[in-house]
Amino acid sequence: MIYRTCYLVFATIVFATNVSFAHDGPDPLGHWYLQSDYIEGGLLRARLGPDGELQETPRFIKDSTGEALMFEGRKARCMLAANHSTVLDSLPAEAITVSAWFSIDKRRSWGGVIGVLQDNGGFEKGWVLGYDESKFYFGLATSGADDGDGLMTYFKSESEYELGRLYHVTAIFDGKTTELFVNGSKELSSDIQHGKILYPDVAPYVLGAYLDSNEFTPHHGRIREVRVYGEAATAEWVQQEFSHHETLAQAEAQLQPEKFEVLVEPYLQFGTQSSMTVMWHTTQEATSVVHYGETAECDMKVETDANTIHEVRLENLEPDKQYFYRVESSTPANLRYESPVASFRTAVHEETPFAFAVISDTQGNPTVSRQLAELAWGQRPSFTLHIGDLVSTGRNHDHWLEHFFPGMRPLINYVPFYPVLGNHEQNAQYYYNYVSLPSPEYYYTFKYGNAQFFMLDTNQKVDPNSIQYRWLEEELAKSESQWKIVCHHHPPFSSDENDYGNLWKTNRGSLGDLRARKLVPLYEKYGVDIVWNGHIHSYERTWPIREEKAVESDAPFYMITGGGGGGLETPAPTRPYFQNNVRYGHHYVMVHVNGGTLELKAFTLDDRLFDYLKLKK
Repeated sequence: MIYRTCYLVFATIVFATNVSFAHDGPDPLGHWYLQSDYIEGGLLRARLGPDGELQETPRFIKDSTGEALMFEGRKARCMLAANHSTVLDSLPAEAITVSAWFSIDKRRSWGGVIGVLQDNGGFEKGWVLGYDESKFYFGLATSGADDGDGLMTYFKSESEYELGRLYHVTAIFDGKTTELFVNGSKELSSDIQHGKILYPDVAPYVLGAYLDSNEFTPHHGRIREVRVYGEAATAEWVQQEFSHHETLAQAEAQLQPEKFEVLVEPYLQFGTQSSMTVMWHTTQEATSVVHYGETAECDMKVETDANTIHEVRLENLEPDKQYFYRVESSTPANLRYESPVASFRTAVHEETPFAFAVISDTQGNPTVSRQLAELAWGQRPSFTLHIGDLVSTGRNHDHWLEHFFPGMRPLINYVPFYPVLGNHEQNAQYYYNYVSLPSPEYYYTFKYGNAQFFMLDTNQKVDPNSIQYRWLEEELAKSESQWKIVCHHHPPFSSDENDYGNLWKTNRGSLGDLRARKLVPLYEKYGVDIVWNGHIHSYERTWPIREEKAVESDAPFYMITGGGGGGLETPAPTRPYFQNNVRYGHHYVMVHVNGGTLELKAFTLDDRLFDYLKLKK
């Protein structure tokens, strides 16, 4: 999603210049009362327009003059059409009025009440009435946008909403001007968008969610009534519509707690020879219990303080041993969650062979990352390295809930993952909430078998005077592990097409991240074997490199494994000195270690081997 400019433009009242209507005007194209009289089972009966299919069991909240449907839960929405082309007669073409009574009980970066849109990178078409973290908005794409890019503009209200309070919000577009009203008062007028409304070829028509092909943000709050007209209303009509139920806006807020459910199912963190951390996330504060044992009966348990993000450390385990576990949470109101049984194995002895998976840049593509996670899990790794850009936008909670965690199943149910921060995490608190790593978490080290891993954050300083550089040199100097492996997001060496100079248009480029390259002397001095990177959405393996020259042995080699789901990138048109293997495509890597032998295998999205390397100490 490209965050479009949101305009706050004030002007005197401008009446619709197309066909406008007073209070007793034409019938709407779509009209929905979201009340019990209009809902039969899971079906919302429309007064006009398409009926809607509810995705959650309906619950109603009474107000001073009636009731409203409560939208709650991660699946909450009402589908008017999976593809808007099936209900084109109920969608406006040249002008539009959208009017809705609703409340907001949870702030969203991208909240939706009703809409039909695709908002994906440079492709933005359709419209949506919704809200962000503080204000209402109307998103619209037309054929005559002033900036000429054909993208959506999100027009924002001046006023900020209060959680739990009912509001009447109306958006009007007459082909030339967009207006936004809140509780009968106009708060915006802009002519940035004009012309015909642009619709995508395929898009869902939905109530109670912001939904397109790669984003789903369910509404949490009440929706009482929604109308969609194919004509532009007057300011007088908006004021009259608001006045009919003005007492609703004056009533006290009715903030409803979130429905109790699991937001993030159990996953594993930071396993050692004697411990494993189990984490999960529930919408309400609840008990944190992990049942575990040597059989699926899970006859032992550890319980910690009640929480919403649950983090339970299992200790006093035996090395290289399989355990079973399941989690359980319950609220003071006896609402319960119990997970299925899963299993894990503690870290192996130093002399025992092991294997691990490597993946990076999963970003906002859970379809691809899920397929890769299933394939990697099929090879039964001991753990997983994730080399950054877990999500597309680290500060967007829905990207963690809807993209990253679902996309890494079932792998993270059974093996711990060890991540580093990418640039897309934005150093957001969500990252730190969802990982359990040695302090300070943005850099750390761990040992597994006869290997030691050094995890860095190259979004922050890594020059010789930095904290991370000095820490890394100290840790490398004292490491006695047979294999030394470093992971950070930005690659010191890369033949990428444009991140480090557009080599399709000029022969001038840095062939890698110059900030990260300041770490290279440490790798050469202390005998690092492999450096894993992401950031570039392709696969690349170098020859061993010493003093910026390709050598045959006794030097670290560098691998970019950025094909975990992000939009793919192509390499430069010519081969640089360090390149051994390069490939365009989504992929994952498996690494097998047996004493002084290390085998590396890279696989495509359809699980075909495309690269193999064997190292001997």
